[in-house]
Amino acid sequence: MIVLASASATRAAMLERAGLYVQREAARIDEGEIKREFQRRRGEAAACAMALAEAKALDVAARHSGALVIGADQLLACGSLWLDKPRDRDDARTQLLELRGRTHELATAACVVRDNAVMWRTIETPRLAMRAFSNAFLDFYLDGIGREDLGAVGAYRIEGLGVQLFARIEGDYFSILGLPLLPLLDFFRAQGEIAP
Repeated sequence: MIVLASASATRAAMLERAGLYVQREAARIDEGEIKREFQRRRGEAAACAMALAEAKALDVAARHSGALVIGADQLLACGSLWLDKPRDRDDARTQLLELRGRTHELATAACVVRDNAVMWRTIETPRLAMRAFSNAFLDFYLDGIGREDLGAVGAYRIEGLGVQLFARIEGDYFSILGLPLLPLLDFFRAQGEIAP
């Protein structure tokens, strides 16, 4: 059995489209506390994303003996600023204004846990350069996006209208969506969970 330790419909859909069918269960951890501790210690966003991914997977694995449990997390870092999912439209506007004309990274971590052991882990850090869009475009964008986009860190999804926010994107497409899918599939092939 493979379990995705996440409530993310996007991650589950990516796995299913790739032919990997998983059970989905959200972890019961205090993500805010882990982030605050890393920021207090001036830890790196990538290390924090991995700590969150592992904490989620270990939490869910404790309820699914013998299962392979996928943990994943993503943090948006722009210099020393870390952004979470916006609370509402006003927060989305604030985040987008912070990112406008700047380059940020999406630290995207994934791991696989069985019982209490981390069997595999990886991290990707795509870099996205947001263009210096006008205030008129920002209003157009915020009027055109749905609740799903407001539920994404940085208030964008590059697979939709959000792609217009960018001047340049470097890195793995799937990692930008929230999961380093290709290395994860390699791991499952090596484990015999999918055909080589």
